[in-house]
Amino acid sequence: MTIQSLPFRTRITRARKSGPAARRAGNESGIALLTTLLLLILVSILGLAMAVTTNSDMMINSYYGSYRGSFYAADSGLNIARAQLVNNIVGQVSLTPCTGWVTGSPAAGCTAAPLSASTGSTALSSLTTTYGSFTSLNAGQGANSWMGKFVIANNGSCVNSVALAAGYPTTTQNAQGQNNAYTYVYNYTLCSVGRAQALQQVATQENGSVTINIQAQTSTSQQETVSFAAFGGFINNFSQCSGGLVYGTNTGPFFTNGQWNFGSGGSYIFTDPVGQHATTADFLFSGGGTSCGGVSGCDCKNAASDSSGGQTIAPTFQAGFNRNQALVALPANDFSQQWAVLDGIGCGEGGSTCGVSSPPAPTNANFNTYLKNISGTSYPSGSTPSSGVYLPYCTGGVGCATPNTVTGGGMYIAGNAGIQLSLGTDGSGNPTQIYAITQGATTTTVTLNINANTTKVVSGGTTLNLAGVPTNLSGPTPQEAAMVYVNGTITSLSGPGQGVASLQDYYATTISANGSIDVTGDLIYKHEPVTLNTSDTLVAGNDFNQVLGLFTANGDIVESSSYSNSNLEIDASIAAINSSCTASSSSSICGFATSGSVNTLTIVGGRIESNAHSVNLNAANTYFDRRFTSRAGFAPPWFPSTSLPQQDIINAQAPLVTPSQPQRLTWVTYPQ
Repeated sequence: MTIQSLPFRTRITRARKSGPAARRAGNESGIALLTTLLLLILVSILGLAMAVTTNSDMMINSYYGSYRGSFYAADSGLNIARAQLVNNIVGQVSLTPCTGWVTGSPAAGCTAAPLSASTGSTALSSLTTTYGSFTSLNAGQGANSWMGKFVIANNGSCVNSVALAAGYPTTTQNAQGQNNAYTYVYNYTLCSVGRAQALQQVATQENGSVTINIQAQTSTSQQETVSFAAFGGFINNFSQCSGGLVYGTNTGPFFTNGQWNFGSGGSYIFTDPVGQHATTADFLFSGGGTSCGGVSGCDCKNAASDSSGGQTIAPTFQAGFNRNQALVALPANDFSQQWAVLDGIGCGEGGSTCGVSSPPAPTNANFNTYLKNISGTSYPSGSTPSSGVYLPYCTGGVGCATPNTVTGGGMYIAGNAGIQLSLGTDGSGNPTQIYAITQGATTTTVTLNINANTTKVVSGGTTLNLAGVPTNLSGPTPQEAAMVYVNGTITSLSGPGQGVASLQDYYATTISANGSIDVTGDLIYKHEPVTLNTSDTLVAGNDFNQVLGLFTANGDIVESSSYSNSNLEIDASIAAINSSCTASSSSSICGFATSGSVNTLTIVGGRIESNAHSVNLNAANTYFDRRFTSRAGFAPPWFPSTSLPQQDIINAQAPLVTPSQPQRLTWVTYPQ
């Protein structure tokens, strides 16, 4: 029996759900959208909360920022007001030269105390007039700083006041029964309100005291010879109301045989004694309102400060302002400098006339006796050559123990010349000073080597080797020193490049000319002797007797710069003075001038001139070389000098005024 298979179709089917379960599955199809919306709402709430919090923080920070800004403005106002208060008090001191006041037999003008009973109220009145309205701190040297203003005015329970403390002044007396010293103590209250960019204000109150010591100085008639290098600044002719002194910080002693003129457009700080021959100083105010010497806006005062039309001119005299001082005598010529080249003494032929007040002018015959050029040819006795470099040396014969030996103090250049100074070293590494002298197409190079005691002269293919170096023989001990005298104009004087040292350690040089001296590039010491900032202090370890002087008795010292930034630095005491240069002389001689425009001029030394000129300078900084007063007799060799009372470089017989640092006793601040 056959069994036949039958086809079998298997059919698989999925059962469909029905009932409550099916309905639940259908309702869950929109849950993702709902969840997204809920999350979006939550994030929005969080973002809004963060925005509110951030805005609150910013408002709080802005409040405290404005508060702190106002506080700093108020505190800055206190600092300014405190300093101005001291200046206002010191400016009222009577500087009539006195050996004693009030009792005994005082000199004329010394019958009253150096400060009056109204000093405190006068100082306060000037202060509140100057800062009685909101004054911006974003001006002057603070330009482009943070915005802030302050006002010195009574506010709330704070009242400004300045009054002499009980029991003051105290005095001491000299043997003649005169008061020769006063001590004043002023108690003060200063009220300052500061305001930042917003209208929020902060008020501050300070209570303190300031002490002013005034000491009489003993007069003396003893004289001594003093180099003009001992002045940080000197002007012979500074006539009444003739224009304001350049604003800024001035270091070193300052003196004028005329009278100082102070303007109202800036500030003055003098770190050392300031003196003048005239009894009154000139204060130049903008807007007129006063008249002196027929000049509107000029006020002549026998005082150290002045106010007019809401303006106050109060220079800061840190070491006193002395008027009615003796005239300072000027050199009559440069004969001494010419003689210095010849004999190393500078006082005339033979070196035996150093006691004379004015040496005679050297003649061509004198030049012929002492000077020779690189070829050994003597300076012509019957005529004046138009060019050539001559040195004092002997080649043999009587008085010349060793041929080719330097016998004088430097080098004499006939005619106009350009001079470049540079540093050098010999084969042993010893420092040398190099002078490259250019006249037309001819350059003569003179190299001094004090260690090897040699002088080398090179011109073209000719070389001259000399024993010895130029020497200053005027003192008890011979010292290396070089006088470079140009019998014409120095058409250019510079170092090898901007910022490059050109003045060697251990070398002393004075460069003098019969005409003008055009300084066309930097002249910089290898080691700066003083700090180049307003403190102007000696740098320990940087005194190597390096020194440079520039002097002309018959022309200008002209400053120019070929550098891209138009800056110029001159490390030297520079003088353009002559007793024949009167105030009526041509304004093109006996002073300082500029050729083109100089951006910033920096002088490390001092500036001495017969007549003040107009110059094209954006800024000028003079840092006095304090070695000229801290070291007895130290100055550029054979620099012009004068005779002054031994007591002080400026014959300061006026009282010595010494203010103390104000003592802050209490200080409070509160919102306003």
